[in-house]
Amino acid sequence: MAQTTIEDIILQKDQRGISALRPFLPPDYCAQAAAYALDHPGPTLIATGFFILYGDAVETDGPPGALAIGRALESLGRQVIYVTDRHCQPVMQALAGPDAPVVEFPIAGAEESREYAQRLLERLNPGLLISIERCSPSADGLYRNMKSVDVSEQTAKIDALFSLHGNTVGVGDGGNEIGMGLLADTIPTLPRLPKEPAAVACERLIIASVSNWGGWGLVAAMSKLAGRNLLPPVEEEAGWVKTCVAMGVVDGFTGEAKEYVDGFPLAEYGQPLAQLHELLAQEGVPPA
Repeated sequence: MAQTTIEDIILQKDQRGISALRPFLPPDYCAQAAAYALDHPGPTLIATGFFILYGDAVETDGPPGALAIGRALESLGRQVIYVTDRHCQPVMQALAGPDAPVVEFPIAGAEESREYAQRLLERLNPGLLISIERCSPSADGLYRNMKSVDVSEQTAKIDALFSLHGNTVGVGDGGNEIGMGLLADTIPTLPRLPKEPAAVACERLIIASVSNWGGWGLVAAMSKLAGRNLLPPVEEEAGWVKTCVAMGVVDGFTGEAKEYVDGFPLAEYGQPLAQLHELLAQEGVPPA
């Protein structure tokens, strides 16, 4: 295997230049995020769902990664609550199951959103917040997609939760997601990344060529700490993507409802997951 670390695996096939941020993070950023997550017990809120204007739907990158993280945490005894908005709520519910708690955060103004976030945090009292492929506002308050187009009207201000809570992990692949504010000064200096990046930071940041891969990286690192492989099987994860597409979810690169994630067909998309399974096996981490 050419890739020798979790970070190597999840940063392969980089199409958007996100790996340019690697020198600005710890070399073992997945391991650090995993340790941080496991060090903050209690309910965990996992936010996801990125609306694609040219597809008029959310994208396939995000919800499957959120589910992979959620399932891993649940297997470790953690209560998991998913948070998204009306565009993604039915999708996340279908993936997580009819009895899974999936909160629909309203698409509303800044003050109403902050008040809703405050009430939600008081009610659920989470120990940790994780965001994976969820849009963050830039410093000017606008929410922008990968083409720097304003998607504020289609985006719930779930980032308000992350501004109000101290224990946060962010996963992203483009520089405009919740958590990327940690490197807001660096991102605009790199040629292929946004000039108006995310403003909302996090305590531990994971970058990946595809955000779902970043979710797998977090789970692989948690697996090492837990002493058992918590990753989903490759075929099961592919089934999650197929479920999304059957509900009208689109490939984020083309806006088409097809079995692709960020431009990768399923066979290629699943390769890093197979490599992470192989890496864990090589390091003596037994199956769950």
